[in-house]
Amino acid sequence: MLSQRQLFLNHIAQTSETPLALEIEKAEGVYLVDTSGKKYLDLISGISVSNVGHRHPKVVQAIKDQVDKYMHLMVYGEYIQSPQVQLAKALAEHLPSDLSSVYFVNSGSEAIEGAMKLAKRYLGRTEIISFKNAYHGSTQGSLSIMGNEEFKNAFRPLLPDTKLICFNDMNDLKEITKRTACVVIETIQGEAGAVVPSIDYLKKLQERCKEVGALLVLDEIQCGFGRTGKLFAFEHFEILPDILCIAKGMGGGMPIGAFISSKEIMNSLTNNPILGHITTFGGHPVSCAASCASLRVLFEENLISSVGGKEQLFRKLLVHQKIRSINGKGLLLAVEFDSYEQNKSIIDRCIQKGVITDWFLFNSHSMRIAPPLTISEEEIHFACTIILEAISESN
Repeated sequence: MLSQRQLFLNHIAQTSETPLALEIEKAEGVYLVDTSGKKYLDLISGISVSNVGHRHPKVVQAIKDQVDKYMHLMVYGEYIQSPQVQLAKALAEHLPSDLSSVYFVNSGSEAIEGAMKLAKRYLGRTEIISFKNAYHGSTQGSLSIMGNEEFKNAFRPLLPDTKLICFNDMNDLKEITKRTACVVIETIQGEAGAVVPSIDYLKKLQERCKEVGALLVLDEIQCGFGRTGKLFAFEHFEILPDILCIAKGMGGGMPIGAFISSKEIMNSLTNNPILGHITTFGGHPVSCAASCASLRVLFEENLISSVGGKEQLFRKLLVHQKIRSINGKGLLLAVEFDSYEQNKSIIDRCIQKGVITDWFLFNSHSMRIAPPLTISEEEIHFACTIILEAISESN
């Protein structure tokens, strides 16, 4: 009989020639356990997904309770389904009043696709501006506004009338004009290596969008749901988006995303044409129930308020002559080394020693640290000890 590993290699479509291929049997809290019983401390949270930890009991219970009632009923928006309604209400209560209308989808890429359509439909404009080194997803539309040519070139032609400008660069703001439907920006650039813009820059960006009538779309798919020490990262920067895109950490491990705007803007999808945006599984009741539970856990267990102290502990402990810098905010950190080769060697050693981390798509010489927000101080000490050992052993 073929092993699970061989079946994986034979039948699961691969996205690289050398998949990590860890065979995980169980996950709980901040730990993954493989089929041999080896435990791994998870420092990446499934790429910022498991913000409340793997299989949080309150999330698991919410899933079980909802499964006992109903699962899929009808395409999104046709029936009144309590998990959707309650989640939309909870999100609106934690957001400014201008962000009160929620469109649920299945993923971050879909949230971006919906936001792009919404901006074009509402304003009747076609140009979309995004940023170099930005990552917004891998579908055709989101790929069109990705800020890395190496990832895009094999799939051209992509969407026309898109433009890339430089992140955190005041001079490029003049590229935003009255032709621009929207500017799509990660509040903190994730795959560029957790790059944090200045408050002044984001304020000027918002001012420029208002000046020319363009919509400001904030991508908080990776940095949202408490990861930076606020529920949403834009709360650090004294700005307000016209459209907010979320996913990843909102579902407690279940697939869900959303784009959120004002009722006025969102209503433009209801006519000319009717059903201007539609999804079969978006807002799935089980995912919405899990998301509601996850949101409650963030506040009930004071996970968001603890992020700042945990960030400082990582920064205090991770001191080594081979570390060039530590970038990022909250528990979205990038530990910078001299080269990809050095970083890869350190990452491989960490995994062998039971700590899972990885690099960033557009910043391969930096190590990702984005653990579940539930990580304890003791677990941070353990993780940093392993990382420092791996650094010392690397070339």
